Amino acid sequence: MSGERHGHRARRTGSPGLPAGPSRTATIQSIDRAASVLALLDQDTGSLTPALVADRLGLNRTTAHRYLQSLQRAGFLNTAFGPGPLLDQLSALVSVRQQILTLAPAVMRQLSDGTGLTSVLSFLGRSGAVVTLVEEANQATIVLTVRVGTVLEHRAAQTRVLLAFQSDPAAVARAHERLTPTEAAVERHALVGVRRHRVAWADLDREGFVSVAVPVFATRNVQAAMALLGTTAMLRPADQSTERVHALEQAAQTLGSLVAS
Repeated sequence: MSGERHGHRARRTGSPGLPAGPSRTATIQSIDRAASVLALLDQDTGSLTPALVADRLGLNRTTAHRYLQSLQRAGFLNTAFGPGPLLDQLSALVSVRQQILTLAPAVMRQLSDGTGLTSVLSFLGRSGAVVTLVEEANQATIVLTVRVGTVLEHRAAQTRVLLAFQSDPAAVARAHERLTPTEAAVERHALVGVRRHRVAWADLDREGFVSVAVPVFATRNVQAAMALLGTTAMLRPADQSTERVHALEQAAQTLGSLVAS
């Protein structure tokens, strides 16, 4: 069975779209126009004016001023129509994620080689964890893996970790919006346990397959989830004190400390 690979595929959950009809078209046009206004900010243009926006985008000044005011109220722009607090927040988030993506491969490589298991790093998407980095053990006979870009289902260990530490209730609601009331109640109970133990195990009904995930804390918040994929012979949910789980926890702590430093 040397070199055998078992793809870990997860159900991709869709998200509701915008309303159909004229209102949908108008909404999309407004979003496109707002994006065009924000795109005018660059290293040479630190703030905007109605005249500048009108000239660059071919709008009348009244319309340009209305867009600037709306973007200012939403937090994208400040009172001087320069970059606002929401853009600062997004910039900081991008910076932290970029640091994680730069630092994580070396940490994950050591984790995979030390445990003989595949390590995975995910960020939270709209409906679940999105697999972003994967490191497979070099010496493993059987490799369980998952494709980068896979959106993991709600019962995946990494999705549970990322949702358990979400400060925005809307994020959890979006991820659970297609669940039945019973399924949602089960997940809420599972998230309570994840917050308590800071470890999540998948519940995917796949015989012989196990995944365990822990949070990556950086800048005081959970920025990502790190996981190990293995077989039931390698990882046992009933025994959370295994050396492999400890190695996973240590790797996540190391990555978080590197980003924070």
